[in-house]
Parts: sequence; C-alpha cells; structure tokens
Amino acid sequence: MNFPVEKFKTLDTPFYYYDTDLLRTTLRTIHEEAGRYERYHVHYAVKANANPRLLSIIREYGLGADCVSGGEIRAALKAGFPADKIVFAGVGKADWEIRLGLEAGICCFNVESLPELENIDALAGEAGKVASVALRINPNVDAHTHHYITTGLSENKFGISTEHLEMILDRMASLAHVRLVGLHFHIGSQILDMDSFKMLCNRINEIQELLYKRMMIVDIINVGGGLGVDYEQPDRQPVPDFAAYFAVFHKHLKLRPKQHLFFELGRAVVCQCGSLITKTLYVKEGVNKKFVIVDAGFTDLIRPALYQAYHRIENISSALPPQEYDVVGPICESSDCFGKVVSLNETSRGDIIAIRSAGAYGEIMASQYNCRRLPGACYSDEMP
Repeated sequence: MNFPVEKFKTLDTPFYYYDTDLLRTTLRTIHEEAGRYERYHVHYAVKANANPRLLSIIREYGLGADCVSGGEIRAALKAGFPADKIVFAGVGKADWEIRLGLEAGICCFNVESLPELENIDALAGEAGKVASVALRINPNVDAHTHHYITTGLSENKFGISTEHLEMILDRMASLAHVRLVGLHFHIGSQILDMDSFKMLCNRINEIQELLYKRMMIVDIINVGGGLGVDYEQPDRQPVPDFAAYFAVFHKHLKLRPKQHLFFELGRAVVCQCGSLITKTLYVKEGVNKKFVIVDAGFTDLIRPALYQAYHRIENISSALPPQEYDVVGPICESSDCFGKVVSLNETSRGDIIAIRSAGAYGEIMASQYNCRRLPGACYSDEMP
C-alpha cells in the first residue's frame, strides 16, 4: 500500500486511514465471485467497522447488512441499506432492539434460544406482525482459531444445540407470530483453513436431512462469515481468496431447490483497506531492548492487547536500515503493546508508523479509556 507520508505529517495523529480503492476492488471481487452462483447473497457484518463512509461504499455494491445490535440496524438504515436486506443476530437482543427490527421490516431475526424465540413471538404479536426468523444452530465445528473468536463449539454461548433443535421446532408450531424462514450458522472468525468450512457444509447437510424428515424445507441457509486475511503480509494478498471460499460451499453444501444461501462477511471486506497511522513520541533505550513509544494506544486498536493478535507495523517515513524495537503506546497498562521485537527502519521522534490491517475491529472497538479522544479517519480518495 502506498501512503501519502508527507500529507500524514501535517495531520493530527493517531487516525485511521482507509484505502477506498482497495475497498472497492474487494467489493467488486465479492460481487463477481458470488455472482457465479445462483441465489448467493452477501451481507456485510457491520460489527467489523461501522464507519459511515465505508458503509455507504459497501451498500453501493449491493451487499446487505448483518447486524448484532439495534445501533447497528440504525447505522445500516442510515447508510441506505434496504431493510429487507438486513439480518439481525445476537445472543442477547433487548426488547427495544426487537421492536426496532419489527418496525423497520428487516429480512429476519437469527434466533439463538427458545426464550428469545418466545419473546420475539410476543413482541411481534403486540405489534400485529409476524416475524421471520432463522434458527442459529451451534454445529459443534472447531474452526481452529483463537478461543475468543470461536463461536461454533458446544461450549460457546452462541446458538441452539442440535440436541434441542427438535424440541424448539415442536414449540414453534404453537407460536402464531413467528415464521421459520431459515437456518443460521457461524463457526468463528479469521479462518484460513477451507476444511473448516467444508466440515460446516457437511454438518448443515445432516441438519437439513433432519428437517426433511419432518417435511420441512427452509428458504434460507445462512453460513455466517469467518473468512480470514493475511495479517503478516497484507500486501501479498490484499483481496482474500473469495473464489476458493464460495467454491467450497458450491461443492460441498447440498442446497434444496430454490434455497438462498446467505454469507456474513466482515473482516474479509474491510480489514486490509484500513491502517492505524500514529506518530513516534519517543525512542527509549532500555537495558536489553529499545522501545518505540507512539501516540496510539490499545484504545485505538485493542486486538493485540485483547488476544495477542499480530499486526504488521511499518515505519513509513524512514529509509534507514532496520533495527528491532518493542512498539508500545501511552496507555497506563502493561498490555498497551502493539508488537515485541519488531523490525522497523531505524526510528526517531516524529517518524510516522503505520499499523496495518486495522480496517476491521480497529475504529469500531475504540474507547476513551484514560480520557483519550477518539481518533478521526481520512480516506485515500479525499487526500489532496
């Protein structure tokens, strides 16, 4: 990625920098690769990044929105996503959020428990509506990713266990204000092994057979998202391999005639187009190491502190030979560290540092801990 370094030097740091050309290239690729197959529909997982400018661009390419809160539904509607292309997931939907979805006329609620299903039925009855729902099934498939972002095991809080599925189907027969339209699955995030998606397909095929024995065929199969990106070398493959991803489902998932297949991609859409730009405050000589102290902290990108996530770090204003540093922020916590033993071009006070692959779960997870201000954002197509 080419950065306008001289312009960056005139801006207040830290800030998020978004390459909108790369985002558009990624969206075109998604549109082309999903378009190879009939009835494949991609919804953008708003939780990855709800920046209004990015949402507007994503909506332009025809994606729907996958939301996990009432706030995300509002953000999607404000960005122009049609209500009938919004799906609403989440293990703890509050009454006001369900009412918001009902009033807006969203595509469907992805339901994660019997109490939630019964509550949606009651609230839909109060509103004189029938809510379309998809049952989120926990397929007990191990995505072999970090335990904080694994969602498809029986030990996780998400979804309905297959052991309870038939009981819930029986209960639905007595609920007059919900209509079963689909099955929903999501096994985790940052998945690079396509075999995990193959296992998911096999599990869905088994569950479809169970429903078929009850003379039931749903309209929608929603396989969630989870496709990962290359954090170590973000320029090597800035656009994920969507062709291979969609091909796995085409080959292994046995859809019924006229069934629609939903995807909920988030990280794979926006991650590589975003970087956190920060300035070097000090270079500190330790006893056994050197520290590059920057003005960004885990308030601006929490992933390394939260689950030891790796982000490539680059000094984009120095051409000197590299040295090794620990790159740390100003937050009064020892966990405020972006990387240890990082090879950077020799760094001095004032140098501009780019922390790559921050388009997903960067800006959206920012906080004001230590009473820090939230960073702003700038975009490649708005730079002079």
